[in-house]
Amino acid sequence: MTETAVFEEMKTQLARKTNKGRVVIIGAGAVGATYAFKLMNSGLVSEISIIDIDQKRAEGEVMDLNHGASFVPPVRIWAGDYADCREADLVVITAGAKQKPGQTRLELVEANYRIFQEMIPKITSYTREAILLIVTNPVDVMTYIAYRLSGLPRGQVLGSGTVLDTSRFRYLLSQHCNLDPRNVHAYIIGEHGDSEVAVWSLANIAGMRLSEYCPCCERHCMFEERDEIFQQVKRAAYEIIERKGATYYAVALAMQEITEAILRNQHSVLTVSCYLEDYFGISDLCLSVPAVVARAGVERVFPLELSQEEKEQLLNSAQVIGQTIKQLGL
Repeated sequence: MTETAVFEEMKTQLARKTNKGRVVIIGAGAVGATYAFKLMNSGLVSEISIIDIDQKRAEGEVMDLNHGASFVPPVRIWAGDYADCREADLVVITAGAKQKPGQTRLELVEANYRIFQEMIPKITSYTREAILLIVTNPVDVMTYIAYRLSGLPRGQVLGSGTVLDTSRFRYLLSQHCNLDPRNVHAYIIGEHGDSEVAVWSLANIAGMRLSEYCPCCERHCMFEERDEIFQQVKRAAYEIIERKGATYYAVALAMQEITEAILRNQHSVLTVSCYLEDYFGISDLCLSVPAVVARAGVERVFPLELSQEEKEQLLNSAQVIGQTIKQLGL
């Protein structure tokens, strides 16, 4: 069977599943543990296995989580090993080198590539059916590495991408416009990093694009203010890391959003990092674009009507990721 045929068959089988399943989290650091905490509160799954090279750390997190079992929907949580992937519906990878103050995400790539070379074959030795969700930075490069090392269908491997960046963008726009962030619709696409792209041309409030909304507003904003909002989005992680050492609350919420879309077969549109083929001429790379996420992973992507400037910025973002992958010899 072709890769497409295998993926379509898996979609059909997984869509029939209605039972609450198992999520395996690889990495018991701040992001993995916070995600586990959010997941246990959600009622989405009945089993959570946490794996970490530091077994004591994993055991400690599991003990802490289980002590709150009487306050949440029934869920079994344990410190496990790679064999738990055998029955998993979703394997979430947060393990990797920690980003230090002043360090870019792309600077983490060599250390995390070595980690994935050991980790991914262990996962696929136990399952070729679970969805792989990559959160480790640099997430676009690591998603591509996971796809290549796993040999799984492209839709079955995705990264958290710019789901968090998009949320940051909507929040900052909502604060500027004094609106509920849930009523602001805008995307960050491309790299989850310094070359990411703000899609201003399609940003809208109450169904009105900003070019229509802004004249109705009494703020009379200048383009310089737009640029400052975007710079705040790009600087957010660096500033948080400088202040508290790591980001984990908001990214765990983003991971929860992706998890729910997968396990509940929601067909949600999310800016996940996924394998692209001839997307504005971009091929054989993983970047974040609006994609339909459901039980079988990424089902399709949307070709946005970008402005010429946004297209050029997206192509630049692809070049940045492509050069990094090339340096790894992939």
